[in-house]
Amino acid sequence: MRAVLAREMDGRRVLGRVWRGWRRGLAVSTAPEDAVFGIEARHQRQPRCSRLWSGPLGDQPFPGLLPKNLSREELVDALRAAVVDRKGKSGELTLLSVLPELSQSLGLGEQELQVVRASGKESSGLVLLSSCPQTASRLQKFFIHSQRAQRPTATYCAVTNGIPTASEGKIQAALKLEHIDGVNLTVPVKAPSRKDILEGVKKTLSHFRVVATGSGCALVQLQPLTVFSSQLQVHMVLQLCPVLGDHTYSARVGTVLGQRFLLPAESTKPQRQVLDDALLRRLHLTPSQAAQLPLHLHLHRLLLPGTRARDTPIELLAPLPPYFSRTLQCLGLRLQ
Repeated sequence: MRAVLAREMDGRRVLGRVWRGWRRGLAVSTAPEDAVFGIEARHQRQPRCSRLWSGPLGDQPFPGLLPKNLSREELVDALRAAVVDRKGKSGELTLLSVLPELSQSLGLGEQELQVVRASGKESSGLVLLSSCPQTASRLQKFFIHSQRAQRPTATYCAVTNGIPTASEGKIQAALKLEHIDGVNLTVPVKAPSRKDILEGVKKTLSHFRVVATGSGCALVQLQPLTVFSSQLQVHMVLQLCPVLGDHTYSARVGTVLGQRFLLPAESTKPQRQVLDDALLRRLHLTPSQAAQLPLHLHLHRLLLPGTRARDTPIELLAPLPPYFSRTLQCLGLRLQ
């Protein structure tokens, strides 16, 4: 646990806890009886057991990650401990499956928690939960209105294998979901027709800015202005700079005589990301460890509406996971 937060807003006490883990979230409340929570949802610190890797740098390639054999009780424990701001099922173990237990653990009674905003399945960062339908609706309207006005509300940090040619700019691409070899994958579409758009092809847009470079890698700030599955990963592949730890789309970038090029998305199957020997040495990883490298894509900053319509948006920040910080240290990159 990193900190305990307590303050007064509009006469209502706000309590929260902040801790380092795999996925972080923050929240605010606009009504006395509602609750919006922020949590880290995938690999969390576990209060009931000590399973975090420890030891010298070389012995912990991905600090902050936990084994996958997590019990429901441990996950609920970790989610409750990860609440950073609070106002006012059987099958696979996931965030959604333990929301009822988390609600009970937080003393919400019959109020159901729902996910309002979250990063992708494999990425880390903010997760926004609400127990109040009215608050959730207000937040969703804020996100939709901001998207239509092309005002970014989410800022991601990514480490890329490769350095973008431009230091900043826009990435625009039409994307579609395609079922390939039993897996749904995001595929770019060149010059989409009206029929393509009607059949599910979506024009997507992201802003990017290179924050730092080193060892053939870059720390990149990404701000999506549209929402599509794996949008940021595919956008960086189109820049020939796949996100570090992208074991789904990085294979679409080929290299011949040191020159990178795009391979056909429809015929390129997902495979473990392959890193060159120099990068492996900088990261202090073996090839087998690199095959387990987590996706270095982190929802770092989120804007939420203020209490009143004309208020300045509230900024929520999620510290980087330990394995992400370790990678930056190894590569000599710094988040300013």
